[in-house]
Amino acid sequence: MSKTTAAITAVGKYLPEYILTNQILETMVDTNDEWITTRTGIKERRILKEDGKGSSFMAIKAAEDLIAKSNLDPKEIDLVIVASATPDMQAASTAAFVAYKIGATNAFSFDVDSACSSFLYGISIASSFIESGKYKKIVLIGSDKNSSMIDYEDRATCIIFGDGAGAVLFEPNEEGLGVQDEYLRTNGEGREFLQVKKGGSVYPLKKGEVFGKEEGYFVKQEGRTVFKNAVFNMADVSDRIMKRNNLSKDQVWLAAHQANKRIIDATAERMELDGSKVMVNIDKYGNTTSATLPLLLNDYENQLHKGDHIIFAAFGGGFSWGAIYLKWAYNS
Repeated sequence: MSKTTAAITAVGKYLPEYILTNQILETMVDTNDEWITTRTGIKERRILKEDGKGSSFMAIKAAEDLIAKSNLDPKEIDLVIVASATPDMQAASTAAFVAYKIGATNAFSFDVDSACSSFLYGISIASSFIESGKYKKIVLIGSDKNSSMIDYEDRATCIIFGDGAGAVLFEPNEEGLGVQDEYLRTNGEGREFLQVKKGGSVYPLKKGEVFGKEEGYFVKQEGRTVFKNAVFNMADVSDRIMKRNNLSKDQVWLAAHQANKRIIDATAERMELDGSKVMVNIDKYGNTTSATLPLLLNDYENQLHKGDHIIFAAFGGGFSWGAIYLKWAYNS
């Protein structure tokens, strides 16, 4: 009897209409297009500007795109997972609202947050649920409204992040396709180097404080430390997965978290990959945190073929990082 694996069988995405270009940023902070492009590879990013719309809005749109493309009946969905570092609110589940709005009335749902590794960890979770045999259709969504936690007077962070969402459908597979292997890690010593310090239970918003005027309510990172750890760890886990599964450089696609083009290049170099097999869209969207990996799949869907080998790699706050090996399950 063949083993049941979890395969991606459909994808969907949503990107806000507003495009924040490097040229616009030049009018906001002391920076320029050449400086941003050289250091990050980013040319533009999407921003969700409408009041009252958050990560759930984009997640719903991405799921609806997936549903329309795959002719999926929402009532057949067993589980909705929303990977996000920017949930709609502290108490109510973003995933519960998303499931309700897309008509997944027979599903249960929950949120996953491990910063930029959220979607990667979500793949592992969805895969385990499918392999258990209890669930047949799982929608995993990565959605982040990063603009909600960015100080647009801080040139170190405002040039990096964008908003967006991507969704994938996991279903059982008996052909040996889908998720094959994973190597996931965390190290809490890294928490101080990349964080939004206030707004949680340790440093809650206090009466009299004004959001945006007080220190600690926006993303802060120690760039060099984060960069060094991201380069080493993403490259290391990707190389481990390749060797553990006897994969050659000619077989593999790399779908790496889109945090910085130099980190992506360093990971691809460690894997000895040709640039044509490295998925890149950071120039168009910036770092969309939980959405980077599913957005890559959407943008490269037409280039992927059944049986293709994909290595997903990510690194995020926490620190959190890892790699997952998946065989693509369909021709678009």
